[in-house]
Amino acid sequence: MNPSPQNNLSRRTVLKSIGATTTLAASGLSPSMIYAAPSASANDKLRVGLIGAGGRAKWLTRALSRESHRAELVAVCDCYLPQIDALAADNKNDPKAGASWKRYQNYEQMFDQEDLDAVVIATPDHVRVRAAMIACAKGLDVYAEKPLSFNIPEGRALVKAVREHKRILQVGTQQRSTANNQYSCKFVREGGLGKVHTIHVMNYSGSRAATGLEKQAVPEGMDWNRFCDQAPLLDYNEQLHRRWRNFDVFTGGPICDRGAHALDMVHLAMGWESIAPTRIEPTTDAKDVRERGVRLHYPEGTVVRLESNSGPAFGGIFIGEKGKMEINRGRFACNPTTLLAPFEGEESENHVGNWLDCIESREEPNAPVEVGHLITSVAHLINICRITGRTINWDANQEQIIGDDAANALLNKERRPGYSLPNV
Repeated sequence: MNPSPQNNLSRRTVLKSIGATTTLAASGLSPSMIYAAPSASANDKLRVGLIGAGGRAKWLTRALSRESHRAELVAVCDCYLPQIDALAADNKNDPKAGASWKRYQNYEQMFDQEDLDAVVIATPDHVRVRAAMIACAKGLDVYAEKPLSFNIPEGRALVKAVREHKRILQVGTQQRSTANNQYSCKFVREGGLGKVHTIHVMNYSGSRAATGLEKQAVPEGMDWNRFCDQAPLLDYNEQLHRRWRNFDVFTGGPICDRGAHALDMVHLAMGWESIAPTRIEPTTDAKDVRERGVRLHYPEGTVVRLESNSGPAFGGIFIGEKGKMEINRGRFACNPTTLLAPFEGEESENHVGNWLDCIESREEPNAPVEVGHLITSVAHLINICRITGRTINWDANQEQIIGDDAANALLNKERRPGYSLPNV
């Protein structure tokens, strides 16, 4: 049987033009027809852009380099151009890294000028959603670092954009692609501990106000206006640039950073992929309100307690009817030990690889957009509970705080003119 003309399409052209498996079926091009084609040539590799060349980008570019047979990084954008050179120099496994990268300070220009298939977004938190939504509208698949959003309404807007444009979005909660974590979370989810009544998670703090910082000269190669993005255009200070994770104009703080990994493991282990807490209450006071302890009350009675500065950094301690279990990044411990057989799988993690797999198959990745939005929303609600010092009653369907207008007003943040979200 002679191959149909469609089978002569390049792998990259097909992936670029087709948004979802349902569209594949409607067009008469089944996945088996496409992927039975000969191996892609170098020109058929997925062309990937990167936004944000900071510390996290080092890990991401190394992960991409391990997938060089099917994807290549062709363009990098950062508001601070010297950071792109530093990123290229860091990739010691590939001496040619960076030689062919097109360099940009404006990601919208990169989207307009480059023929991309996908983009990795490793920006500060306040930049991520707008960049991802524009990428979706351009027909690009997205790998978005965590936390997914800077506030809850913009996270919901991104969910709508991903679904409207039929894109693949992987959230950077990479423990979902670690076999050890999958194994331990499945054990809890399938009742290995019996009913889980309490979960202890490290009490990560929120961020602080960007005050008391002296004005400094903007360094050469920095577009400070674009760095500030939707946030107020503050005077430049190196702390704002290099330590942006500390300041509330750019981020929700450690609870939205490492805390997102910990909360993600809680939700994965409990099967709460679409379940949010109904009540968040402050339980311990602190000199700094950002460090108040809180308890999260879930619909079936499980309580998640963030009241201690010790414990697993990237997971939680689950206490159930039959015993308890600690889940952390890449490891777990069960008491009594007889509850769970030793893990015998590989200790590998390939979250970027899973994303590329799903770009090809159009299947859901391990950390889809709805899950990332939910986890980040919980972190934002924790911060609101701490700021107000009041119990938050949460309507997950409407994504509104019940009976507290002042707390509800904290759900959103005013965006600077010129950095509004695109309409979906």
